[in-house]
Formats: sequence, C-alpha cells, structure tokens
Amino acid sequence: MTATLKINEIFYSIQGEALYAGMPCVFVRLTGCNLRCVYCDTCYAYDEGAGMSIDEIMEKISAYPCRLVEITGGEPLCQEAAPRLIGRLLDAGYTVLLETNGSMDLGSVDPRCIKIMDIKCPGSGASQKNNLNNLKYLSSCDQVKCVITCAGDYEFAKNILRSTILSDQSIAVLFSPASNMMAPATLAEWILADGLNVRLQLQLHKILWPNDCKGR
Repeated sequence: MTATLKINEIFYSIQGEALYAGMPCVFVRLTGCNLRCVYCDTCYAYDEGAGMSIDEIMEKISAYPCRLVEITGGEPLCQEAAPRLIGRLLDAGYTVLLETNGSMDLGSVDPRCIKIMDIKCPGSGASQKNNLNNLKYLSSCDQVKCVITCAGDYEFAKNILRSTILSDQSIAVLFSPASNMMAPATLAEWILADGLNVRLQLQLHKILWPNDCKGR
C-alpha cells in the first residue's frame, strides 16, 4: 500500500531561488511546518492541504514537461513519508531538490537528492532550532541558505560560515535578503567588503510575479 502525504499544492513554474534559479521546475509543496519564522511567505501551507498517495503525486508531476522537481513546504520532513516520495522521484529519473529549514534530521534523505538547507539567523525567531549536525549529511552538490534581516543576522551567518565545515568552501552558501526587511544592495556591499565567498540570492519569482503568493 502506497504512502499518503498531505499536499498543499503542486505547480509548474520558474525556480526562483538557489543554484537552479531560472530553470523550469515542478514544485510539490507539503503541508505543515514545525517553525514560525517571522518573514515566512508560505503561512498558508501550515495547515491547508489534502491527502494524496505517492502514486497520485507521481501522476500529477508526470503531466508537466519537466524533469526538475522541488519538494518544499512548510517543512517537508515533518511528514514521515517525504523521503519515500523523494526516493520514488529519483528512481524515476527526476532531478530532485529538497528545500528544508534545517531543523529536521536529514539522515533519512536519499543522498542523490540535492538538499537546500536553511541555517536560521536570529532575526527569523527560530535560530535556536538550527540542527548543525545536519551539515555532515551535505555534499558538494548541496546548498546552504541564510536569510538575512539585519546586520546582526549577517554577523551570525558570517560566524557560521567561518566556524563550521562550510569554511572549506566545497558547499555553496547563499545569503538572501529578507523581503521588505533588508535592502539587497546593502547586503551586497557587506559581502563585498568582507570578501565572502557566498552567493547573493534574490527571489526571482517575486520579481517576475510580485502580486502572486501561491502557485508560483
């Protein structure tokens, strides 16, 4: 019997973040999250959704002309069957991205999956939930994202960058300005002044579709 997951939405769009930004992608947004970040832009995924079997999800995804799939949320790993969905997609030949808030253990995630893991800064209100033990599960194919709301967040992220395995520079690190809280140009200036080997990330989907909050 196939597992069931609670799905908030499945849609086809342009990837707006991380190293695959600009690529067509199928997004599978799972319902539920264990964090409540102050800048969250997907609060509608906390509770809204309907049950779908993995077979039904696979059928829905196959209708789109795309082999890149992102599993997102909410926090996908709040649902026990999420790694099984990831495995099914990988076995079917999809390139799979997992967007995770970094608080849930990544040990059950197929190593073929490309993990985009947040490290929460203090401005998120959730930095105490960071699970830095997850860094051991990351490879050079994976990515770490820090959302920056203020100078304090920037200093926090910079310290994480320099005091963990991220300092060896084999894993891509992205600094993203929190929407309406941090000016992108200011963050760019800080990165340049400190000579950090990080990527400034802007949310491309919010530039393309500034008035849409769902299904983009």
